[in-house]
Amino acid sequence: MKFFLDSAHVHEIAHALEMWDIDGVTTNPRHVEVTGKPFLTVIQEIGRLVQGTDKTISTEINPYHERWQDMVAEGEKLAALCPNFVIKVPSTEAGFKACQMLRAEGIRVNVTVCFSAMQALQAMRMGATYVSPFIGWKEANGEPSVSFIEEIVEIRNNYLFETEVLVAAVRNGRQVVDAALAGADIVTAGFAVYQEGFDHPYTHVGLAKFQDFWDKTPYGDEEATR
Repeated sequence: MKFFLDSAHVHEIAHALEMWDIDGVTTNPRHVEVTGKPFLTVIQEIGRLVQGTDKTISTEINPYHERWQDMVAEGEKLAALCPNFVIKVPSTEAGFKACQMLRAEGIRVNVTVCFSAMQALQAMRMGATYVSPFIGWKEANGEPSVSFIEEIVEIRNNYLFETEVLVAAVRNGRQVVDAALAGADIVTAGFAVYQEGFDHPYTHVGLAKFQDFWDKTPYGDEEATR
């Protein structure tokens, strides 16, 4: 499974690239807004971090666009800024059409805010590079998320679509594991989700015990340093 970081903070992305070897980045208007910087400034800063690699950055078009033609026009503009950019379009009728038209130009597309397997199927039919089912929002509304992912993965596998299933709105490590068990290709989560997921209190308890044993045991080499 690939790990993407859901963030627009350059320092978080740089850390995740160095320490966690993340495979890509996803951004959205909320992440960009909290940086306090202009949209184009932020995404181009992120682009420079992954320049020369195969890591992708999913960057969102203006969410006010209702016409597919406007979505395509902005998608073309953004894609020209950085070869790592994947254009995010919404799971709407116009978004699906924009996906088809952008893909015809060789521009990669992430169809996002997906909340049903039917939406995911249409995204795949239209050639989406990624389809992003949102699970945190569904679980908060009392809807199942694991079966939702499983349905999308099964549809993709049944028809051999090339679309990768990118599970989004992931809130905790358990949801990362659930997505992996359901066969998703990618999860994208915030910086804190990964930090907390990679940690466990028992690891620290065990390490403290081993340190105590280590201190009580001769090393066997007087010149060696510990």
